[in-house]
Amino acid sequence: MNLSSLVLPLLLAAVAVWGMGRRVDVYAALTRGAGDGLAVLLRIIPALVGLLTAVSMFRASGAMEWLSGLCAPALGLLGIPPETAPLLLVRPVSGSGALAVAGDLMAVHGPDSYVGRVAAVMLGSTETTFYTIAVYFGAAGIHKTRHTIPAALTADLAGFAASALAVRLFFGR
Repeated sequence: MNLSSLVLPLLLAAVAVWGMGRRVDVYAALTRGAGDGLAVLLRIIPALVGLLTAVSMFRASGAMEWLSGLCAPALGLLGIPPETAPLLLVRPVSGSGALAVAGDLMAVHGPDSYVGRVAAVMLGSTETTFYTIAVYFGAAGIHKTRHTIPAALTADLAGFAASALAVRLFFGR
């Protein structure tokens, strides 16, 4: 048995001992926290179901391929490989969808290709904006996102462009 397999059990034991030392009913706190977690889950599930349904419909309808083709010339001007257009469209909405798109890109172009490397860096340097907003704003009970979405999508676009630039600087084209 190695040390890494003991980290979680030791951490849980340390928290329990610390709580008992402070005379906290650890089990009651655990069950209260679990109940609060379930309440948050019930508040955010409708938003997540709607979001995942919309992503599936977007991909199945062929709209993603059409929109990718439409975005390709502008991406070329920004220095972003046009092949990554589907990733740029899916990443703000779905992390698992973006991972699938990146896997497809790497299967076609190779993981060590320029497109594969840019896709990998894009996955690591951008966020699933709409998913994050749905989860965190839903958990906090915020319904008006106002400037959040435009600011977050602008940050995503900057991350996509910076990903292509970083790969070009470190690895060349």
